[in-house]
Amino acid sequence: MGKAGQALRQVLELYDISQNQLAVTMGVDRASVNRWVHELRDPAAQVVVELKQALQQINPEAAKKFVELYLGDEEN
Repeated sequence: MGKAGQALRQVLELYDISQNQLAVTMGVDRASVNRWVHELRDPAAQVVVELKQALQQINPEAAKKFVELYLGDEEN
């Protein structure tokens, strides 16, 4: 499935952010976050924006890394 789930899983592990913490920050069910992380469902485009915003609230570096992993390194 999707690149968003892979990027999200890596960021949550790297920055020690729990799925529950992200779900609470986003105001969504933890099961939704779990489905994205395990690539059972791809988040919609608007949800990817909301993921970035929630990560920004939790850890700005995590949000930056999520975007980098999701979009790729456009400088190279």
